[in-house]
Amino acid sequence: MVRNLKFKNLLLAVCAIFVFSACSSKSEQEYNKPALYWYNKMMQQIGMNDLDEADDTYTSLESEHRNSPYIPTALLILVNAHMDEEEYALANFYLDEYIKRFSLSKDIDYVRYLKIKANFMGFKNQHRNQQLLDDTIVQIEEFKNKYKNSPYMPLVDTINARIYMAKASIDKEISQLYDRRGKPEAAKVYQQKVEESWVDEKEIQMVDVPFYRSLFE
Repeated sequence: MVRNLKFKNLLLAVCAIFVFSACSSKSEQEYNKPALYWYNKMMQQIGMNDLDEADDTYTSLESEHRNSPYIPTALLILVNAHMDEEEYALANFYLDEYIKRFSLSKDIDYVRYLKIKANFMGFKNQHRNQQLLDDTIVQIEEFKNKYKNSPYMPLVDTINARIYMAKASIDKEISQLYDRRGKPEAAKVYQQKVEESWVDEKEIQMVDVPFYRSLFE
């Protein structure tokens, strides 16, 4: 019995040493690599739809080669990959990083457009994300003022129309809710917002979950 226990403990120790040695060996191989190595590895991982590993590889690229010309492209590739998977929070993380570091890039209007799109597509619950809706409206106005000749303007205009339709829908729902609860003055305030919107009230449709899909498609 004692001999078996000692054997098991010895076996566990050997396994632990093997695991740590393997991890150590892997770790030694996966640092101090050229920027192109990390970039190609990230692309392969995205191709295999392993975005978690791609995120980690980008971290290595950014940490070891902060000023690499591959960084802007890698950020945009990660943005689009996460958007394809409907991971809009992560897409926004990389977009914010791009905007912070490369605000003078010739592609900045494209990045700003992607930021607007990611916000809108990430708007899943009209009752919980109203601030996100308002923030996106502000971003759209800034885009229209700064990038008047951008080729992405028609796409931004489309999102803008959908967002105002969404806002009118929310205001109409709130108005009806107050009306049902016997608060006519509050209902009137929100109904007035609907009437002041450029959206034709007859065209407002109550949306079903998922909210953003019914508006964007």
